Amino acid sequence: MKTTLDELQAFTAVVDTGSISAAAEQLGQTVSGVSRALGRLERKLATTLLRRTTRRIALTEEGHAFLARARAILLSVDEAEELMAARRQQPAGRLRVNAATPFMLHAIAPLAADFRAAYPQIALELDTDEMNIDLLARRTDIAIRIGALRDSTLHARPLASSRIRVLASPAYLAAAGRPTTVAALARHTLLGFTQPESLNHWPLRGAHGDEWAATPTITASSGETLRRLALAGAGIACLSDFMTAGDRQAGDLVQVLARDTVDVRQPVH
Repeated sequence: MKTTLDELQAFTAVVDTGSISAAAEQLGQTVSGVSRALGRLERKLATTLLRRTTRRIALTEEGHAFLARARAILLSVDEAEELMAARRQQPAGRLRVNAATPFMLHAIAPLAADFRAAYPQIALELDTDEMNIDLLARRTDIAIRIGALRDSTLHARPLASSRIRVLASPAYLAAAGRPTTVAALARHTLLGFTQPESLNHWPLRGAHGDEWAATPTITASSGETLRRLALAGAGIACLSDFMTAGDRQAGDLVQVLARDTVDVRQPVH
């Protein structure tokens, strides 16, 4: 059996206070508890550390040799606990964050400077991927995901939600005309995702239900690429508010078929 910290604390407390009863008072334990801890320690070490008389307790030669090591171990534990307490008060180290490119660019990157000002001891490592990755293999500390989560043993916490809308640039609508029905979209250039296919199901109501399956003319793996294509007047896209709210406010993108759009919000975890 290996020596425990409780046994080391009992041993050093008896030496420092000069008696088992005083050590028990200092440690907030019973006299019998401290005495048993000393007995266990000596049995594990197969030696006598203290000579006990009715008047005093004295260290043996083995006790003197062991005391220095015991104090060093307890000091090391105290220092480790103090370090952890300090890190809780002032977090430090490397923080690896993974997210899809659009969310990284539009939601995380704008906050990086304020985060660094608040936590100067943390080194940020920002990693982008459009598809799911092995977070443990990449040693990721925080992963932010948009949309329904797959079953996972990882812990997830809801952060927000973001509405999706069908959008196009004024230049595209001026050149190709503004669709007035969902069916009219079939005559337009549609911008969609390479995968997963579920991202090409647009929140448009009609005889088909509350979800319309778009057949994209141009596909891309990244929502940011689709946003840039839409801004350039390449077609109509269905994108999330977190990446297009500023474009709509500036008038660079406008919502299409607003009356036919169902209020669908993508969860952000």
